[in-house]
Amino acid sequence: MPTSKDLQQLLERIQLRLDESFVGIGSEVVDLPPEDLAELLNQLNLAEAAAIVSMLPLARCIELCDQPTMRRRGAILGQLEPARVAAILEGLSADERTDVIQKMGIHHRHRIMPKFSPEVRAELEDLLQYPDHTAGGIMTTEFVRLDPKMTVGDALRHIRAVAIEKESIYACYIMDPETDRLLGAVSLRDLVMAELDRPLLKVSRRKPVTVNVLDDQEVVAQKIGKYNLLAVPVVEQDGSVVGFVTVDDVIDVLIEEQTEDLLRMAAVEPGAMDKPYFDNPISRVVRKRIGWLLLLFVAGTLTSAVLHRFENELAAVVALAFFIPLLIGTGGNAGAQTVMTVIRSLALGEVGVRHAWRVAMREATTGMLVGLMVAPIAFGQALLWQAPLALALTVSVTMFAICVWSTTVGALIPILAQRFGVDPAVLSAPLITTLVDATGLIIYFSIAKAILGV
Repeated sequence: MPTSKDLQQLLERIQLRLDESFVGIGSEVVDLPPEDLAELLNQLNLAEAAAIVSMLPLARCIELCDQPTMRRRGAILGQLEPARVAAILEGLSADERTDVIQKMGIHHRHRIMPKFSPEVRAELEDLLQYPDHTAGGIMTTEFVRLDPKMTVGDALRHIRAVAIEKESIYACYIMDPETDRLLGAVSLRDLVMAELDRPLLKVSRRKPVTVNVLDDQEVVAQKIGKYNLLAVPVVEQDGSVVGFVTVDDVIDVLIEEQTEDLLRMAAVEPGAMDKPYFDNPISRVVRKRIGWLLLLFVAGTLTSAVLHRFENELAAVVALAFFIPLLIGTGGNAGAQTVMTVIRSLALGEVGVRHAWRVAMREATTGMLVGLMVAPIAFGQALLWQAPLALALTVSVTMFAICVWSTTVGALIPILAQRFGVDPAVLSAPLITTLVDATGLIIYFSIAKAILGV
């Protein structure tokens, strides 16, 4: 098994050969495990990766494109001859094949579709009708169908006969042969442990968990996780089964959804990161970032407006300005911690809109306890900077109030966003920080007026 250092040295040799000639590249990668080859191609530019794929045997290409860690599959295959691309994709499972085609441009898709066999083309056209990021968009149609009249022995013989054509045989479904309605589900483990002459329906689960074909992929992932399933059937509006989603597809979904949420929390649109770092043109990155930055800039002017409103107080007690970064920085950090905690709980279904009051009270209590611990430190810090006792008290009381306020606001905003149908992750930590900055200054100067009489 090659190490990271070995792969880096191989990458350097391959890039050198690509610069000079293509001779010898095939021999460099022929014995490389597909997982390592995928990692290697991820580090090359599009033209270089396509050049290497074009040199590999068909079976090796299929094995490579089936690796979940391989990025830019659609873009790389789009550089090859349509007939070869179709041959590679026909070797993949239905859901993987559909995923690659979905990520290709319309031009490449139109070139490749006629090259598929009639059966594969019809299957692709059916799967492509479902929106991306839905159960239908990530499902596969290659599942084991069992007849309700079968015995356990009949079912095992049938599975052996069709296993090579199916993506997964660990979860099998008993279907009505006339209506395609789901009658039950049975795992391979259940079949192996049952008596061979026992009726199949006797060992099946008669009401298996299902998802609708238009359910969001995140809902599918949550159901598979909640019920600890290997796969979940996908049903149409009329109840007929059209495919199923496996647990390995769900892992990809979870990684994708978590990446989107993390990017939104950092005020970056997910579309800015759907390609490798160096493959994203700077102009595109700027377009994806500028919207949020402008919004945060406008929101940041609230802080300036508050400072302008209280300029007389600042002029009377100049030392008030020394503690502004300390106070609003702590408030912003406390609010960001709460936002991320609540968003995570919302995503996992641990809390919802009906829990808004309980969550707000819980986070306010947390803010109070944190404030009680931080406020004395702020009091001592102010005295250390030789501030008058009254000013030190002002800073200390403000620190307590801001901790309570920022945690309460940080708890409520994601829940309110979900209530009005907005993705809570969109209300990112920078936006919360900006809001807490402005309101924290109002709290600070209000307390200063009360204690210092400015």
